[in-house]
Amino acid sequence: MTDATNADLPYSEPAGVKKGSLMTQDARTRKRNAAEKRFKAYGVIAISIGMLMLLVLVYNIISRGTGAFQQTFVTLDVELSAERLDKVGNRDINDLRKVSTFGYAPLLREAFEAKVAEHGIETDLSSKDMAGILSPSAPALLRNYVLSTPSVIGETIKFEFLASGRVDGYLKDRVTRDSIAEDKNISPAQLDFVDQLLEVGFVEKRFNMNFITGADSSDARPEAAGMGVSMLGSLFMMLVVLALALPIGVAASIYLEEFAPKNWITDIIEVNISNLAAVPSIVFGILGLAVFINYMHLPNSAPLVGGLVLTLMTLPTIIISTRASLKAVPPSIRDAALGVGASKMQSVFHHVLPLAAPGILTGTIIGLAQALGETAPLLLIGMVGFIASNPPDSIASGLLDPNSAMPAQIYEWAKRSDPAFYERAWGGIIILLGFLITMNTIAVILRRRFERRW
Repeated sequence: MTDATNADLPYSEPAGVKKGSLMTQDARTRKRNAAEKRFKAYGVIAISIGMLMLLVLVYNIISRGTGAFQQTFVTLDVELSAERLDKVGNRDINDLRKVSTFGYAPLLREAFEAKVAEHGIETDLSSKDMAGILSPSAPALLRNYVLSTPSVIGETIKFEFLASGRVDGYLKDRVTRDSIAEDKNISPAQLDFVDQLLEVGFVEKRFNMNFITGADSSDARPEAAGMGVSMLGSLFMMLVVLALALPIGVAASIYLEEFAPKNWITDIIEVNISNLAAVPSIVFGILGLAVFINYMHLPNSAPLVGGLVLTLMTLPTIIISTRASLKAVPPSIRDAALGVGASKMQSVFHHVLPLAAPGILTGTIIGLAQALGETAPLLLIGMVGFIASNPPDSIASGLLDPNSAMPAQIYEWAKRSDPAFYERAWGGIIILLGFLITMNTIAVILRRRFERRW
C-alpha cells in the first residue's frame, strides 16, 4: 500500500496555489468574463448599426421611389372631327397619316373648352394653356389611336391622357407654387385649374403600369418614361450570360478540379482566375469595347455585346464557386465509384456532379445577380438610355438591336435635371432590387433544398 491510499496522512496545498472555492471567481476570471461580455456587446452594437443603416437605405428607396409607380391622368371626351382628320372622307390610312400631331392639338383644346362649359369651371386660362396641363405625348397618343382604328373618326371618345410632369409633381407635393415662380412650363393659374378638375373627378392619381412596361422618353416627357424596354434588354443579356457562362464555367471547373494535373501551369491558371474575380468591372467594359465592337464589329449598344462582356466578368465567380462545390463532395464518393468499376468520367458525372449541383446552381445565380446590377461595362459599350418604342419582334432583333439595361437606364435618369426623372431613377432601383432579391432568394432555396451534410 502506498502513501496515496493512506487517508490518515494530512493534506497540504501545493506550493503557489491559493486557497479558495471553485465557486468563487478570482480577479483573473472576472477580467476574462468582462472581456467576453464587452466583445458580445460590440457584436450587438455592430449588428444594430448595420441593421439601422439597412433600414435607412430601404426607407429612402421606398419613400423616394414609390411615386414613380403612380401617375396623374386627365380624362377628356375628345370629338374626333372628320373635317380635321379625314377631309377626303375615304378613311384611307395613307391620307390619315398626312395629319401630323399638330393637327390633333386643336381637338384637345376643344375638349377642354367643352369640359369647362359643361361643368361651369371658372378660369381665365386660354384653351391652349388648359391643354398645357397634359403631357406633350397626348397628341401622339390620340393620333396613334386614330390610325389604329380609323372607324372612330366622327365620334366622341373618352380618353385618359397623362398629365404633364409639373402637374404630376404638384399632386405628389414635389412641385409647389413657390417653386414654379420662374418656371415657363407651368403657372399658378394652371395649378388652380388642376385643383378644380380634381374636385369634379377628371384628374386623378393612380397606379402607372406604363412605368413597368413602357420605354424611355425624351427629356420633355418624363411622365411617359418606363422601364419595360430596358428590362427586356437585361433579360436578353442574362440569356447570353446563362448560355455561355454556365457551361464554360462548369466545364473549366470540372477539368481543373478533377482531371487537370497538379503542376505549375494549373497553379498559374488558378491564380489568374482568382485575380480576374477581383478585377474592376470597367476593365471588362474596355475589353468588350476593344474586342467585340472595334475588332469583331458587332453592333454597338446591342444586348449580345453586353451579354458577352458580362459573361467574361461572371466566369471567374462561377468557376470559383463550382470548384468549391466539387471540393465539398467527400473523396469517399469518388473512391466508392472507382471501386465498383466506374471510370473517372463516370464517377464525376454520375456521382460527384449531382451532389455538387446545388452549390453550382447557387454560385451561378449569384453570379447572374451580380452581372444584372453592373453598370460601368455597359456604359462603355453604349448601352445608355437608348429610346425605343417597340419591343423586339424576334430573339435575333432582341439580341442585335440597340437597347439599354436596367442599371444603365437608372443611371441615365439620375443624371437628368428634371426631378420627375430622378423619382423614376428611385423607382427603377426598386424594380432592380426586386429582381436581385428574387434571384438571391432562389439561390438560398436551392441551397437549402438540395444541400446534403456529410
